[in-house]
Amino acid sequence: MRYKILAILAVVLLATASCTRRGHRRGSLLTPSSSGNPYEVMVVADDSVWNGYVGSSIQRVLDAPLRGLPQDEEMFHRSHISHAHYDKITNLFRNIILINIDKEHTVPKIRLERDVHSTPQLIIKITGPNQREVSMHITEHTKAIQDLITVEEINRQAYDLYYSHNIKFEKKVKEKFGCTMYIPTDIKKIIEGEDFIWATNGTVTGIQNIVIYSLPYVSERMFTKRPYMALRDTIMKRNLPGEQPGMYMETNHDFVWTKNIRVQGDFAFEARGLWQMHNDAMGGPFVSHSRVDTINNRVIVVEGFVYAPEKMKRTMLRRLEAALYTLELPSGEEDKENEEKEEK
Repeated sequence: MRYKILAILAVVLLATASCTRRGHRRGSLLTPSSSGNPYEVMVVADDSVWNGYVGSSIQRVLDAPLRGLPQDEEMFHRSHISHAHYDKITNLFRNIILINIDKEHTVPKIRLERDVHSTPQLIIKITGPNQREVSMHITEHTKAIQDLITVEEINRQAYDLYYSHNIKFEKKVKEKFGCTMYIPTDIKKIIEGEDFIWATNGTVTGIQNIVIYSLPYVSERMFTKRPYMALRDTIMKRNLPGEQPGMYMETNHDFVWTKNIRVQGDFAFEARGLWQMHNDAMGGPFVSHSRVDTINNRVIVVEGFVYAPEKMKRTMLRRLEAALYTLELPSGEEDKENEEKEEK
């Protein structure tokens, strides 16, 4: 079975960073499995550093709120230990930021290492001559550090979905859209509509949902905020009605953020924000990708949305977001293979 990195985001790499890869690929017997949960980060720094300028800077980076949630939730869950407690147990953590202040380091630098003590693992080493310069360096690279950890986690979760996913959903998507997409195995209930598939875990609390639908490609304006919201409202009203007449899903137009990204090297339009049920009290966060299927001159939209009023939603939504990156559009290669078989 061929391995493929399914989740690829456009990230501006740290200008001063160098990157080394050590250890071994996923599944190796030579490195143990990493500890910690997705989007957890352990910061290793002496107490004087953690309580000083540098600690304040890195905490601002990790504690920044994730956009598109109904209540403030930090992008990452962080913990801190001193260098004295960094040992053969704690160094197995999945995401580690190592901070070292020493006059021998003439300029502040950021260096990356992967799979050193465990797999999967990302270690971000930040060094510099004094707290002031290192603090400024961290602040200057806030978004790059956030994106780096986010990309790493999305790729890990997409990798896991590649090997363990809902086979029934995969087949349905292939039959209806000619695409490939992987979603978690616990999202089992599948409901089909016209050019529309909805999958849900169907639980009473912590409801997680994935939808995929297609639209004819009209113009580039489909990848701008207002037209996107109008199209989304039309599709959701038709396919996701509420329990009573006059109830249906719609977008909260006051809380939607959009941007252009790259997925598997191709253009994608990302939207994240809040949905609500018209004439009902239900609502929650969503994230979606709109991508161009050039083979069939259409737009494929994949979305994850959550309903969990009594729970924090970051982890659930991030899990669904990783599934969006597994979408593979038709490439035309299968048609060529079929034609060649027919000719033979």
